[in-house]
Amino acid sequence: MIVIAQVSDIHVDGEPRSADRTRAVMRYLDELPFDLAAVLVTGDIADHGTADEYAVVREALTSRHPLLVCPGNHDDRAAFRAGLLGGTEEATARPYAPVNQVLRGEGFVVALCDSSVPGKDEGFLEDETLEWLDAVLGSTPHEVPVLVAFHHPPVPLHTPYVDEIRQFGEERLAALAARHPHLTAFLAGHAHTAAATTFAGRPLLVAPGVVSALRLPWENPGPDSPHVHLDLPPALAFHVLAEDGRLTTHYRTVTV
Repeated sequence: MIVIAQVSDIHVDGEPRSADRTRAVMRYLDELPFDLAAVLVTGDIADHGTADEYAVVREALTSRHPLLVCPGNHDDRAAFRAGLLGGTEEATARPYAPVNQVLRGEGFVVALCDSSVPGKDEGFLEDETLEWLDAVLGSTPHEVPVLVAFHHPPVPLHTPYVDEIRQFGEERLAALAARHPHLTAFLAGHAHTAAATTFAGRPLLVAPGVVSALRLPWENPGPDSPHVHLDLPPALAFHVLAEDGRLTTHYRTVTV
């Protein structure tokens, strides 16, 4: 049984609240009596994309499990690279190139794609990212399931504020998925709410937010923050890959 945790939207800023919630989630994962195959953190890592925020993230976002992190619309690619990935020749030469990463585990592959667009809130997978993803899928044996993760969901979730800044150009991703039947599911963040739908004939599973939870359109607005719940606990997702390739997702809240 392969279990992958997904954490999203920690939005570390200059206040202790976001970092404390992040530490609580990571502590919960570290104290599990089970070795996770991976912990994915799907974007909006730093709230303003500053070096000082990434310094806090580097301390708070640690794990005994394999950890992969991708940028979201609140992140800055150059500062993200410098603060979390260390200096590399490519980072120096192309600091604002997409930050794409792959984890090849025993019996699974995770491709973590950068859907951020520098200077914008909406998402888009650049041609370079799609070509990279095509190569990852093409080099993976068809019996090995591949999970594709990014920050922005590529379909509307019936949450107007988020849907306005979702991932666009999704038809290109759908065409790529059609060529690779072992692409098992898509994972996203950005919405600050747990959600499950489909895209390109696969499950699209959206992780809840750590820093806050989005109020749905049919919920009552809050007195101080009409669009988000600030009083709900942080939450995360567990994705379970069975030997027969079936994927199951569980959502959990964490006490701070």
